[in-house]
Amino acid sequence: MKLLNNEQDKFLRKNVQDLTNQELTDLINKKYKTNFKIQQIKCYKNNHHISSGLNGQFQKGHTPANKGKKWNDFLTKEQQEKLKKTMFKTGQRPLNYRPVGSERINCYGYIEVKVKDPNFWRLKHHVIYEEKNGPIPKNCKVIFKDRNRLNLDVDNLALVSNSEELILNRENLIYDSKELTESGILVAKLKDKQNKILKNRNKRGD
Repeated sequence: MKLLNNEQDKFLRKNVQDLTNQELTDLINKKYKTNFKIQQIKCYKNNHHISSGLNGQFQKGHTPANKGKKWNDFLTKEQQEKLKKTMFKTGQRPLNYRPVGSERINCYGYIEVKVKDPNFWRLKHHVIYEEKNGPIPKNCKVIFKDRNRLNLDVDNLALVSNSEELILNRENLIYDSKELTESGILVAKLKDKQNKILKNRNKRGD
């Protein structure tokens, strides 16, 4: 599901230049009376290769004023003491630290859970599915039978191959109803099998 509609996308691209993610998020929310989070807009820009021109980096050839100098060369003792208070010490955790087990919603609307320090997150529906069924095979995906990405009931999760998911989306076989989607999955599996049989026949020249 696309985060921004066509009008909002055009507005973002028109106004993105020289704006920070926070400024751009505030501007879109004010214009369309939405409640987008800064992380959602940031993800949208990254996924659609949209740049504001602000990368926080020095231009090529720029030489920092303090290059090759020690603190005493450009900071007073008072300034040094103030900086020391804000510097991280060994073993110190940042203010935005979140413990293992914490959850968040990413820019696509999926719940993520922190599984390991310092900052390893996984899709929660993947974790729940694997707890009952084991590792998700390669070239497969876990989908929500009722299309609700917040419904993490294991019975609402279904494993499909990438080719089956392509058929499901192309044929509009994923519904708001879990039962209808289960039927749609059976149809997709059958069509996928037929496609592979025909492909093998064509290879053999039958």
